[in-house]
Amino acid sequence: MSHHIHILGICGTFMGGLALLAREVGFRVTGSDRNIYPPMSTQLADSGIALVDGYGAEQLDTRPDCVVVGNALSRGQPVVEAMLDQALHYTSGPEWLGRHILRDKWVLAVSGTHGKTSTASMLTWILDHAGMAPGFLIGGVPGNFGVSARLGKGRYFVVEADEYDSAFFDKRSKFVHYRPSTLVINNIEFDHADIFPDLTAIETQFHHLVRCVPGTGHIFCGPGEAIQRVLNRGCWTAVTPLAPAALDGASSWGWCWRPLPVEGAIGDRGGAQGTVWEIRSPEGEGEILQWPMLGEHNAANATAAIAAAGHVGVPLGDAVAALASFKGVKRRLELLGRPAGISVYDDFAHHPTAIQATLAAMRAQPTSGRVIALIEPRSNTMRSGEHKEQFALSAADADCVFWYEPPGLDWNLGHTVGSAAGQEVFSSVTAMIERAAAMAHSGDSIVVMSNGGFEGIHGRLLTALSER
Repeated sequence: MSHHIHILGICGTFMGGLALLAREVGFRVTGSDRNIYPPMSTQLADSGIALVDGYGAEQLDTRPDCVVVGNALSRGQPVVEAMLDQALHYTSGPEWLGRHILRDKWVLAVSGTHGKTSTASMLTWILDHAGMAPGFLIGGVPGNFGVSARLGKGRYFVVEADEYDSAFFDKRSKFVHYRPSTLVINNIEFDHADIFPDLTAIETQFHHLVRCVPGTGHIFCGPGEAIQRVLNRGCWTAVTPLAPAALDGASSWGWCWRPLPVEGAIGDRGGAQGTVWEIRSPEGEGEILQWPMLGEHNAANATAAIAAAGHVGVPLGDAVAALASFKGVKRRLELLGRPAGISVYDDFAHHPTAIQATLAAMRAQPTSGRVIALIEPRSNTMRSGEHKEQFALSAADADCVFWYEPPGLDWNLGHTVGSAAGQEVFSSVTAMIERAAAMAHSGDSIVVMSNGGFEGIHGRLLTALSER
């Protein structure tokens, strides 16, 4: 019988992807989660992976060879207590991935507060387009692949390298288990207020990541003082910066990007015109990227992916050609529909910087319609109020902003954003939907911003607009 692993918290994107990889290499896989839910539950069931709803102790009666523990699990949960009492072998998801999947691979890791999923998806598509058949594990679903993970057939493996902790017994960031040879650090800001006390603590974890990159590897870094502080603590690997060409000297010392006029831009990712950029290498070689993705933040992500792909031998021209057919990522400014001529998007906003980047990208498009944002501050950091003074400013590029104040906040969202022009606070998702559906006109764009389900607002809004 094949080696049996049981995964606790299996329906998360990371753990579900890990389960698919384990199944692909021959392990017998089972798992559990609280409130089993699609789409991951459907993907797992289709792969023959048996699922248990909840964290009861009885699920360990089969005595698995190894229990892989998700970081949502903690002491006191029956399955965790049973695992410890029975002295079962256990490990974290990132450690299992590092030991069983990544050990003999050339790992290309994409890290940073923002842009990890998009950049990792772009990098994977570039390598695949170049015939390298890479494996990957990404915290989202790239449109070019339709799944969040696969083993691949070649030497290369792309992993989204998250700074969140590994498990209740391993408080190191996930990414220290991956040991990449090619590392991207897009940016570093304060996030995950539930586990990090301050930005310095996050920088320490990134320093640990840098310590793991071999001298023969390469690090590609976006701009910012936090990244520079991390590198100043010690770096034993060649570093190449990534920066907009507008920064003095960028074109001569690193990879850079600059916007070009949009006339003739191709593509349509929700009715908005695509954008055109020049991507330039440190050697001065330049190529024109013409694609349907919106915003400078995506140009930065593209440059990072192109640079990382170049480290493993993909020429700049080939990388740019691949990205011309990049289909985006689920929940990253994804067009859900256009009822009554109103474009409705879903965006995985988890931080004020991400909100600002998305809305700036939408505002930059040539359109006569309004931008209406419906925002749920759902991430642990946003709920904590850590960045609450930035909320109103982060959404300033929208014409109208409806904030949802979820129950349980120990601070008043209305006091924070209520006085900003065009911004309102709602305590009811139903009321938000009714207001948005009543005010939107053909040509407008509505973007729903949350890193959760937002009480099913996406489908409900589409229905309300269709029935209007």
